[in-house]
Amino acid sequence: MTRRNLVKYLFGSTGLVYLLSRCAPPKKEYNLEGITDCADLTGLSEEELEKRKSLGYEANTPVPENRCDNCQLYLPPTAERKCGGCQLFKGPVQADAYCTYWAPRIEKV
Repeated sequence: MTRRNLVKYLFGSTGLVYLLSRCAPPKKEYNLEGITDCADLTGLSEEELEKRKSLGYEANTPVPENRCDNCQLYLPPTAERKCGGCQLFKGPVQADAYCTYWAPRIEKV
């Protein structure tokens, strides 16, 4: 195989892989809006449930002063969604929950 053919092959196959990846259906995003039970994880994929587990997420904190609602990564509930969320994983997060990546909230002055 000549160098020119090798370059054509590599760029051609890479281009084909790129085009095929663009044709794949988009991943379904998990939406917190409309959820009324913040402990309900039925809409999460096995991958997301495993991610929560690997981050040490617990619905009730074992460390009273380290709660999700005073963590820098916590996404508090809004008018559109009843449950909080987290920047590290998908799904509802209870305010009194905890994970091993807890970081103190930095209050802006």
